[in-house]
Amino acid sequence: MNNQTTPIHHPEAHNPREQLWTLIGGVSVRTKILGIVLTLTVVLGLGVTWQVRTVMRNNLLNELELLGQSLMSDLAARSAAPLNRGDTADLTQLLTETVTNHPDAQYALIVDADNRVIAHTFEDEVPDELLNLDIAHLMEQQLFHYYQNSFSPGGGHHIHFEHKDGFIHDFSILIDENREEIVRVALSEARLQGIIDQTTQQMLVTTVIVGLVGILAAMLLTWLLTRPILDLVTATERVRQGDLTVRVPHWADDEIGALADAFNQMTCDLEVSHRAVEEKEAARTRLLAQLINAQEEERKRIARELHDGVGQAMTSLLVGLKILDQLEDVEAIHHKTSDLRHVTSHTLDNVRLLSRQLRPSALDDLGLAAAVERYLGEFSKLYPALPVDFHADLPNRLPSTVETSLYRIVQEAMTNAAR
Repeated sequence: MNNQTTPIHHPEAHNPREQLWTLIGGVSVRTKILGIVLTLTVVLGLGVTWQVRTVMRNNLLNELELLGQSLMSDLAARSAAPLNRGDTADLTQLLTETVTNHPDAQYALIVDADNRVIAHTFEDEVPDELLNLDIAHLMEQQLFHYYQNSFSPGGGHHIHFEHKDGFIHDFSILIDENREEIVRVALSEARLQGIIDQTTQQMLVTTVIVGLVGILAAMLLTWLLTRPILDLVTATERVRQGDLTVRVPHWADDEIGALADAFNQMTCDLEVSHRAVEEKEAARTRLLAQLINAQEEERKRIARELHDGVGQAMTSLLVGLKILDQLEDVEAIHHKTSDLRHVTSHTLDNVRLLSRQLRPSALDDLGLAAAVERYLGEFSKLYPALPVDFHADLPNRLPSTVETSLYRIVQEAMTNAAR
């Protein structure tokens, strides 16, 4: 078998799509599967994390807003009596207890209509940036919200702004419709943001763990997929080198198992075909040797015929011519000339017979039946002791190769019979 490997040339990629496909197709199946699993894990993990983070933030902010509305309404209701009494200490204690009991509360204060502080929860004075918020600027940034009718019973304001301690939600409402004092309570996003960040971190850690598990599972999967493929590649290389006895194991009853069975059947068929070719080659070699032997035998026979027949006749002619040259009697010369003429005629007949034995012209001109009949007639003259009876019924000419083969078979059979 031919073990020379023919190189496979791949067309060069010219556009970006073909270049990308060439790049992807240039890596192994193991790398492709690992890349797909890792990409899906990362994309799914990050997508779910972002979705959970967004939903959780919105829900927590809604809860924070509801808490702020509840606190400002509660403080407004509970601050009316101390204000009527002018008890600033009770107002301060009420505000302090509210801020202390709610971890998200940053501060609380009560101001009059001129924005003068009546009570607050700060250790020192109320910071000016918190007391005098730029409402117009916050409204431009859509961080200022109304609740129902401004400064009406049950209504209020919600201001959302960024402070050094983080994002602050400032809720304010009139204490009473008959009074001008306003109660303000501020809630911070810091604790909620910490919960969101912690949840996000846990989900990212979970994504990493799931990704590692996915990589291990993908490695196992690629081993299960590529192992039989690599076995097929190795077996194919052995077949290319001429080993047709190689077989691959049947791993599973799936597509790869079907491929292995098809490969084994192919190698089995190739082995049978190769064995048949070898047998035919051996038979051809034997026939070629027999043909060479037959040709050598034919050459020996022709050489023997020439030596025994034509050679002796020519020698007889030479001797006769020498004798004829020495004769003086006319009667003796005439008698010797007649003998030489007979020898010459017999020699010519032998040469013609030998020529017809090599390639009878009657076989080409008249056909197989006429050629065999003429040959048998000449054979009967050479071997009169062997009776020959010939009958032929060939209405049509046979192909030239068939006629030649049949003629040689008859010729060889008669020669063997004469021997």
